[in-house]
Amino acid sequence: MEMRFVLEHLYLVSMASIFTVIIGLLLGIVAYIYKPISSIVLWMVDIFQTIPILALLGAIMLLFGASSTTVIIGIVIYSLLPIVRNTYVGLNSISPAIKEAAKGMGMTKIQRLIYVELQLAFPMIFTGIRIAIVTSIGTAVFGAVVGGGGLGSTINRAILIQDMSTLLQATLVLMVMAMVFDFGMAYIENRLKGSVKTN
Repeated sequence: MEMRFVLEHLYLVSMASIFTVIIGLLLGIVAYIYKPISSIVLWMVDIFQTIPILALLGAIMLLFGASSTTVIIGIVIYSLLPIVRNTYVGLNSISPAIKEAAKGMGMTKIQRLIYVELQLAFPMIFTGIRIAIVTSIGTAVFGAVVGGGGLGSTINRAILIQDMSTLLQATLVLMVMAMVFDFGMAYIENRLKGSVKTN
């Protein structure tokens, strides 16, 4: 199995994760600030995740062709839900007393959001980010169908030519990748939760 497929897979996941975090945070914050549209935003990201990933990639391919761009967009859309929901729930779960105290200190709404609310909600937001990234590692495999490369290409080719050795190697690499990200981010997540309790 060639190393370039592993690097391609990491590239797809990394690029998708960056955009997912940015868009997910923005949508979660918008849903929190503008309560009338919160149900629409949450419903929208819910719907995205109910669409089969292959169908979603096929639809995106009509616009962007068979490329890594199609895979990255597909992963972003498919991974938004945990970040948006956790951002929204995390911000809403902050005690009204804390919000009032920050308001009493003369902070504007934006200042309260940046310096108080987002910091307190971050452990829950990070949990959503962790779920999204670990999910995207497995989702990226389907990118091979639309020419996205990565470990999905190796797995597909190995299945076609009945190369069980390469198939096993690619599957193990995929599992190790997911476990490393999951355990690594779980450790950070526990540290974040511990620091919040301490404070």
